[in-house]
Order: sequence, then C-alpha cells, then structure tokens
Amino acid sequence: MNRDKLIAQVKNEYARIASTESQQHFHQTTTDLTPEAYYENLLGMAISEINRGTFDNFKSGEEVVTAIANDKTWLSEWK
Repeated sequence: MNRDKLIAQVKNEYARIASTESQQHFHQTTTDLTPEAYYENLLGMAISEINRGTFDNFKSGEEVVTAIANDKTWLSEWK
C-alpha cells in the first residue's frame, strides 16, 4: 500500500479511538496523560515505522493500529 495513504488511514484510526466515549476510563486511570496525548504519541511512532517500511505488507491503517495495539514491539521507539 502507498505509505502516504497508510499514514492517513492510521491518523484517522487513532483520531477515532481517542475520541470515543470508552476512553473516559483511560483518562480517569492515568492522571498525567490524556487519551489524545497517548494516541498522538503512538501515531508519531507509527508514522516513523511506516516511513521506514515496517508496515509495507499491511493492507490498511486499521491493520497497523491493531498490530500495534496487540504488540508494541512493532514500534522501535516504544519504551
């Protein structure tokens, strides 16, 4: 898939997730980090990996987001 298209899809996925009502619990349990900040951080790392070619075999942004959610080792910058 075209990397720019994949990045756009990943941005949309993280924006959707960050804005859902279910994230209220996340906000209540982590006082110093909003859902928006958390997902913005993940998005930045995902974009870096997309630009490196890590997700070249993926078919959609949703696949990328799901892979990262299930295994943060996809992100070389994850600590």
